[in-house]
Amino acid sequence: MPNWSQVLDELRDEEAKRANSEKSTLDIVRRRHLKALSDYSNRNVIAYYSGWLSKPYSFGMEIQDEDRNAFMMAVHQLDRTKGLDLVLHTPGGDIAAAESLVHYLRQMFGNDIRAIVPQIAMSAGTMIACSCKSIVMAKHSNLGPIDPQVAGIPAAAVKEEFEEAIRQINQDQSRLAGWQFILNKYTPTYLAKCENAVKWSKEFVERELLANMLQGQENASEIASKIVERLTDFTGNKSHSRHIHFDECQEIGLTVEYLENDTDLQDLVLTVHHCFMHSLANAPVIKIVENQKGIAFIKSAA
Repeated sequence: MPNWSQVLDELRDEEAKRANSEKSTLDIVRRRHLKALSDYSNRNVIAYYSGWLSKPYSFGMEIQDEDRNAFMMAVHQLDRTKGLDLVLHTPGGDIAAAESLVHYLRQMFGNDIRAIVPQIAMSAGTMIACSCKSIVMAKHSNLGPIDPQVAGIPAAAVKEEFEEAIRQINQDQSRLAGWQFILNKYTPTYLAKCENAVKWSKEFVERELLANMLQGQENASEIASKIVERLTDFTGNKSHSRHIHFDECQEIGLTVEYLENDTDLQDLVLTVHHCFMHSLANAPVIKIVENQKGIAFIKSAA
């Protein structure tokens, strides 16, 4: 398997061979390996990569409605009977955009969508992965909690804090003065927004789990509820950025597959991952959505 350094060597060799070519070496090598992955699986492959790890202060790397146009372009002219392997590397983003994207992909490929997480798919990225029939993860891969953020603040934490304030004030009216400083910062309808966001997140993921990954399983509703409660448990997870690895994903009931169980697939997936990471690190690019035919939406850094 070509590792990160060996992929870099391949890029340099390709650059030397194509010194007078206008084609991007990064694109050539990345697309070569993306096609190899599709050829091996005999499935469509669409990679969704965000550059937040290499360009953490850039704008527009999150999951957003613009991505639907990118996926429409990537899906066009694919043989949809082959299903879809969706390679995800994202910090997350907007719930509404994620929900709409899942709906679109379901319309195109039905339930025959498999998520592949070579490294990280957090928040709304985890929501998208949960909508698939299975999730392929490596030993180093992780998903993340799906408790929603409202204006950058965990909605569940706001709800818990408000409920704790009410509890303490009802027990002892003298505590009102201390809590007023915090509660006065809440704008009108802010608490309702937080409550609705938490409810929306839970309902969306539970519905998608039952519609695909858990469809036909015994006690599917109980398993879906357990998964959702664990992924939205702000108190238990401690942080929205907590990394949830394979063993825990399996323990809570998600259908996950070890990437390492198929060494050929492992080699192909991780090589693709290294190619995308080189592209995001060494070009003025913050997001790439690309299929095995080389059809790509590439978003430049602002």
